[in-house]
Amino acid sequence: MKSTQTSLYTEPAEPALPGSGLQLDLAHTALVVTDPQIDFLSPEGVTWEIFGASVTDNDTVTHIGQLLEAAKTADVTVAISPHYYYPSDDAWQFGGPLEQYMHSVGMFRRRGPLLLDGFADSGADFLPPYREHILDGRTVIASPHKIVGPESNDLVLQLRKRGVSQVLLAGMAANLCVEGHLRELVEQGFEVVVVRDATAGPRLPEGDGYLSALINFRFLASATWSTDEALAALREGRLTRSSPC
Repeated sequence: MKSTQTSLYTEPAEPALPGSGLQLDLAHTALVVTDPQIDFLSPEGVTWEIFGASVTDNDTVTHIGQLLEAAKTADVTVAISPHYYYPSDDAWQFGGPLEQYMHSVGMFRRRGPLLLDGFADSGADFLPPYREHILDGRTVIASPHKIVGPESNDLVLQLRKRGVSQVLLAGMAANLCVEGHLRELVEQGFEVVVVRDATAGPRLPEGDGYLSALINFRFLASATWSTDEALAALREGRLTRSSPC
């Protein structure tokens, strides 16, 4: 089964669409990671039953960690777009299937926007290996997005204020928040590279979310890179930037 799925995920050997010609400019690049949180990425999280197989197959946890470390070394902007729900959100009167599911399992639950009681090591908290990079006082932690896209948070403002025009995009989940962020960032005029194995998707009777996302990434993103390709671009750009003119 895994080999069949892997073949479905392989990039096309002869793509029909032309490449964008993107070249990474580290002075104007940010790594954006959506929802690097326990509820998505840990067996202790409430969604592991539907996301765990894809996270494991992609080695998503390791790849996101590698990107965070490389971005810090390259001294590019790092921004986290997290997902939180507060008790006040219980007053919502409607929602789609995804929203209904997230609320029913208590996903990304916090006691309040100004409260950290019970936050540490909860499903809403960042995955422990990432905290040294995220909580270093330099990383942008955007206000929470509430559905899948950054329209409801300050991510775009934070990127604009830092002169960012190119985004390396990773995180969770592929066909939901990653794709939602991709679409909005493209509409906002950013060049976006999706790091295709630094994300994962749900596997449900409704479909394979990761596969559906990969297809859309190829149509919409400036490029879809593997983690190795993204790491090489960050490393090469850092060396170029540090070389004398």
